[in-house]
Formats: sequence, structure tokens, C-alpha cells
Amino acid sequence: MAIPMKLTDIMASAGSQPVLHLREGRLTVESGPDAGRAVAFDGRRLVIGAAPGCHLPLSDPAVSRMHAELRLEGGAAVLHDLQSRNGTFVSGVRIRAVELDAGQVIQVGHTTVRFQVGDVSRPVNLWPRHAFGDLLGQSVTMRAIFSLLDRVARTDTTVLVLGETGTGKDLVAAALHEASPRAEAPFVVVDCGAIPASLMEGELFGAAKGAFTGASQDRPGALEQAHGGTLFLDEVGELPLELQPKLLRFLEHRRVKRLGDTRYRDVDVRVIAATNRPLHRQVEQGSFREDLYYRLNVITVDLPPLRERLEDIPLLVKRFARRQLGRLPDQSVDDVVPPDALQALAGHDWPGNVRELYNHVQRMLALADPHLRPGPSVGAAGAPADPVPATPPGPDLDQPFRLAKDQAVAEFEAAYLRRLLDRADGNISAAARIGNVDRAHLYKLLRKHGLI
Repeated sequence: MAIPMKLTDIMASAGSQPVLHLREGRLTVESGPDAGRAVAFDGRRLVIGAAPGCHLPLSDPAVSRMHAELRLEGGAAVLHDLQSRNGTFVSGVRIRAVELDAGQVIQVGHTTVRFQVGDVSRPVNLWPRHAFGDLLGQSVTMRAIFSLLDRVARTDTTVLVLGETGTGKDLVAAALHEASPRAEAPFVVVDCGAIPASLMEGELFGAAKGAFTGASQDRPGALEQAHGGTLFLDEVGELPLELQPKLLRFLEHRRVKRLGDTRYRDVDVRVIAATNRPLHRQVEQGSFREDLYYRLNVITVDLPPLRERLEDIPLLVKRFARRQLGRLPDQSVDDVVPPDALQALAGHDWPGNVRELYNHVQRMLALADPHLRPGPSVGAAGAPADPVPATPPGPDLDQPFRLAKDQAVAEFEAAYLRRLLDRADGNISAAARIGNVDRAHLYKLLRKHGLI
């Protein structure tokens, strides 16, 4: 069996920053209505399908609008079927995902496409540090993403952040804003999955006085509130279909009209959207507009799951432990999370990704058990076992009342937020709903207490 060709190599001369060299691939249509058509694969996501916006558009009627996509994963070209109607085949075998070797033939519908690898390579600079904003990672994949974020942050380009639940899509949006020229302006978060459809239009576009019962004054929406700054549309795949044309119109003209108003207002805002949903599938099903999909998908940041960057686990665990233990130095963290415990964590799949790892570190420290196995801890009766809380000490009467009260409030907030996140399995949107707290305010509280 052929071993898939690695397209990447890291090169560095003495004293210089490592550079990732990526060999250029190529997809060439060999048979079918579009024989002779070709497109280069430079490591960025490449979509094959019948939709005009695909990177390799095909007129074959047996090809789905978004049929398959090619991605760079672990240094190899990986082909994914996008739940197409007729399937994707490589060397005659139907696949869901497969690493491609040079020369292999792909069949989609009645069309065959050959994947080839040339001798030309392009350099990709790796970020020199192991962090970008609140994002953390020493893996090649993350450092390449950090380098991309650094370049994109300087522009006003619309960005679509993709990734599984818990990979840190919200941190990407915040890091892009903080590294941009808009950093001093507002960063406004709208969770499209946490706001009822009936309220979403007013949330985004605002409402004029008298627009509906209870609208006693003009109210700007999130787009106006973010004027000069950044609007982050989290879970954009859940945006109601009837609102999608209005968002598309805003992205094209950068003007908003409040509910019940007659005039438009110019708004200067950068839009970042994120989703863990397969938007291509929603486009196929008609629940997400294709034109909006392409308007949002100007620059794609595809966050890898934690299982594909296990070398980042030690950095992440130490950061989480330091936050929980009051920012102890590295050697103190090693005392509570020894190297063998870190090594054991690399054997877990982490379906909840970084968020699951964070919850696991909390459990390890709460139970004083660095060798606790990943997953919810279970007691003898089979029910989740929570640590027995110690009796809290009384207030410190040597402090002034105001200071003692502020300290008690801060301790309550931190404890409440930890339990809230644990109840929501680390999902911030769900935590906001459970705690009945505004998501943007929840973000501020979590940052204040070092919980994200």
C-alpha cells in the first residue's frame, strides 16, 4: 500500500526562524464534461462541486453543489466527502476521508480528477512564539495559524472561523480584534444560537422608538454598537433563514436600517463569523444561503481538533493549572501535574477539545488526583462524584467592610462561574442560557477571573 506523500517540510538555518515549505499540488480533470480544467492546491481548503463558488467547479449533473473538499492535515493532502449524493471514490473505493498519494484518481459523479504533486514549494512563515492573544500552541499547525491571524488582523477582511466545539473559535475572534487597528473600538459578540429568532433582527439591526410594544426609545443594534470595531457572529449557522438576506445586504453595502425606521445608517465594522456546523451541508439543504456563505467565507481559519495537535497539551495544561492555582511558576505546576500525567493525557481523543481539557484540569486539581482519567469522575454508585466542599471560613474582621465584601463577591463570582461552566460542559453559550446572563457580560466575568 502506498504511503501518502507529505507535502510539508520545516527548514531553518542557524539563528533564523523556522519556515514551513509547502509543495504545491494540483487537481486536473481527466474525464467528464470539464476535462482539462485544473486548479492548484496550495494547502488552503479547496472545494470541489457544482456550485459556481467552488474552487473546482464542475458542470457534471451527478456532482453535488459542494461535493468534496481537499485540506492539508498533518502535512498531507486529505480529501473529505461532503456528504455528497453519489459519493466520492479514490482508486475505486468510496471514502469519507483519505490521505492522497501523488497520482491517485478521484471520482465524483461521472468525472475523474487526478491529484498530482509538483516540485514547486511556497514558504509559510511560522509564528515565532507559542501564543497569539489568548490562543496557545507550539504545534506547527497552530503556529502557521498564528502567522495567518497576524496577517489577517491588519486588514478589514471578513473571516469565517471553522472548528469543532471547544476548539477556541471565540478566542480567534478576540485575538484578531485585539491585534487589529480596531483594538480600541468595541468588540461585540452576538450568539446566533442563544437569541430567539423573533428577537434576532432587533438584536442585530436595532429598533426605532415605537417599532413594537415596549420600544419606548431608539435602540441601536449590535452592528451599530460595533461601529469602528468588530462584530463577532458566533454560531452563525443558526442564524434564521429570513434574516440571512438582510445580513448579506449589510455585508455588501455596510448600511443598517433599524426595525420601524425609514433611514439607513452607515456602519464601519469588521465581521468575524464562526460555526461548528457543516455550512456546506446547510447550503445543500437550503437552510443557509449560498451567497451569504461565500460572502462570509473570504478568509477561512480552520481550527484543528485537539487530537490533531497533542503536542500542545502540556502548554495548555500548565496554563490552566496556573490559573487555577494562582499563577504558580512552572516548577510548582510540575509538582501538581507531573510529566507522566501529562504524557497520559496525550492518549485521549478529547472529543470536547480544549474545553474538555480545561474541565479535566479543574477536576484533577479539585480532587488532588493528577492521574485522574479524562471524562467525568464517577463515584462508587456510578453517579458523578463531586469533591466534598470544605466549610468556608468566616469573614476577615481585620479588613474594612468594603474590602471584605469585595473579596467575598469576587470569590462567589469565581466559584459560581466555575460551577456554571462545569454544568454547561464548558459551552459558554449554554452557560449564558443556564445562568440567565448576557453572553458578552459572561465573557467579561470569565476573563476577569482567568477562566478563559
